[in-house]
Amino acid sequence: MTVVFVHGACVRDGEWWWSRVAAALRADGLDSVAVRLPSCGEVPGAPADFAADVAETRRVLREVGPAVLVGHSYGGVVATEAAVGGSEAVGDVRHLVYVSSFLPDVGQSLADLGPGEPAPYLDFSPDGTFGVRRESVHDLFLYDCDEQAAEGAVARLTRQSAAVLTAPVQHAGWRHRPSTAIVCAGDRATPPALQRAQATRATRVVELPTGHHPMLSHPHLLAAALRDVAPTPNQP
Repeated sequence: MTVVFVHGACVRDGEWWWSRVAAALRADGLDSVAVRLPSCGEVPGAPADFAADVAETRRVLREVGPAVLVGHSYGGVVATEAAVGGSEAVGDVRHLVYVSSFLPDVGQSLADLGPGEPAPYLDFSPDGTFGVRRESVHDLFLYDCDEQAAEGAVARLTRQSAAVLTAPVQHAGWRHRPSTAIVCAGDRATPPALQRAQATRATRVVELPTGHHPMLSHPHLLAAALRDVAPTPNQP
């Protein structure tokens, strides 16, 4: 079993974002891999859109075999689409995990699941991209992270195609695969009430007392939640 991680919006270097959790899982003999998202500029030459993010995730899934697919924030929308359906093979997803994330149904986009207006911490440009306002990052996203994690996170902010926000999913993976929604109860960016409303679509719900990025602030808590759905070789 391999854990496949999909990071959230407006950041790059997925391997770094998940590295602390990956290390905790690796200590128990569980492999993991982080998907690179074309819409965040991580795959040179690929279209910078939602479909390309899904295609790249499916490519990784086909390579790793049986997998637990973990999506954080926007990454949960990608995971929902990538897990099932499509004209191409999608791999063998055994469980979906949503971390402070969204579970869109068929025909819904990320924009359909929010409060109706763009979050004030997002910055939209005429060139069709959006990013996170740097003055909001620490208080909203990184307040419970150590200094090293916070500095690394800020250094990996990037702009992303805003079209990903309105791209509707064609397949709802949570309808066809077991799923766990991890609610980050201290999240100041994605309100816990919104997370809990989305979590009602999942098979099971776990709450963690963390901010938006538990993979950075409390990686061992997140790793423990993942072990529940991806038993490691070193477990009895």
